[in-house]
Amino acid sequence: MDIHVIWFALLTVLLGGYAVLDGFDLGVGILHPLAETDRERRLFLNAIGPIWDGNEVWLVTFGGALFAAFPMAYATVFSGFYLAFMLLLFALIFRAVSIEFRSKMHSPRWRRIWDYGFFVSSLLASFLFGVAVGNAIIGIPLDQRYNYHGGLFALLSPYPLLVGLAVVVTFAMHGALYLHLKIPDEGLRLRIRNWMWHAWGLFLVLYLLGTAYTLVNVPRAAENVRAFPWAAAIVVISVLAIANIPRSLYAGRSFEAFLSSSTAIFSLVMLFSLLLWPNMVTNSANPAESLTIYRAASSEGTLWLMFKIALIGMPFVLLYTGAVYWTFRGRVEITETSY
Repeated sequence: MDIHVIWFALLTVLLGGYAVLDGFDLGVGILHPLAETDRERRLFLNAIGPIWDGNEVWLVTFGGALFAAFPMAYATVFSGFYLAFMLLLFALIFRAVSIEFRSKMHSPRWRRIWDYGFFVSSLLASFLFGVAVGNAIIGIPLDQRYNYHGGLFALLSPYPLLVGLAVVVTFAMHGALYLHLKIPDEGLRLRIRNWMWHAWGLFLVLYLLGTAYTLVNVPRAAENVRAFPWAAAIVVISVLAIANIPRSLYAGRSFEAFLSSSTAIFSLVMLFSLLLWPNMVTNSANPAESLTIYRAASSEGTLWLMFKIALIGMPFVLLYTGAVYWTFRGRVEITETSY
C-alpha cells in the first residue's frame, strides 16, 4: 500500500464529511434572513443548535491532518492565503458568537444584530470555501521554494468566483432540505419547500456552467478521469444524486432528497480531489513543479504512525457523531433553554 495515497484519500473523506455536515448548517445561516418572525428564526437556530459545533470538528481534523501529513502543502497554502484564511477564521468565529449571543437578551435590536451576523458570516465562510476550491483546481503561481506570489485579489478570478457562488447555492439548497426535515410548522415547511426548488434550479445552472468551464479550461480534468476508469462511477453517482433531488421532492420524500444532496456534495468533493491528483497544490506557472503528494509529504514513518492513530481514533469520532444525530433526531421544539 502507498501510504501517501492513503492519506490523500483520508483527507478527501475528511473534507467531504465536513462539506456534507457543516454544509447544511452554513446553508441554514444563508437562509436565515428569509425567516419572517422571531419564532421562525429561533426554529432555524435550534434545528442546528445541538450539532453545528460538532460538525466543525471535521474541518479542524482536516487542517490538523494536512499539517502533519503534508506540511509543505500546509505551509504554502496557509502562508500564501493568509489574509483569506483570516477572513474565513473571522467568519467562523463570528458565526459561533452570533449563534450563542443572539438569545442572551430579548431586545429586538440586539437579536437583529446577531441575526445579520449569523447570515453574513455563514455566507462569507461558504463563499471563501468555494473560492479556495476554485483556485486549487486552476492552480496558483509558485516560485522555486513553493511560495505563492500574488495578493488576495489575484485569487478572485472569474472561475474561483463562479465556484464560490456555486458553493453558496449548494449549501443553501442543502440547508433548506435539512430544515424541511426539522421544522414542525406546516406553513413554514411549505415556504421552505419553495426555497428548495429555487435553490436546486440555481444549483443546476451553476453546476452545468462550472462543469463546462472546468472541462474546457482545465485539461487535466478529463485526463485524470480517463486515467482512472473507476472515476466514471463517481461521475454517474454524482449525476444520479443530483437528478434524484427534484424527483424525491416531487414525491414528498424529504429525507431521500437530503440523502441525495449529501451524496451529491460528497461525490463532488471526490471529483475535486480527482482533479487535483497527484497534486496537493498545483503550480499554474509551471505545472511540472507542483507540490505533489510525494513532494509535500512527511516521512513514511510519520505517515504510518499517523495512520495507526487514525484507525484507533476515527471509529470513536464516527460513533460520537452518530450518537449525537440520533439523540437529537426529530423535529425542533422551542423550550426555555432553546436558542
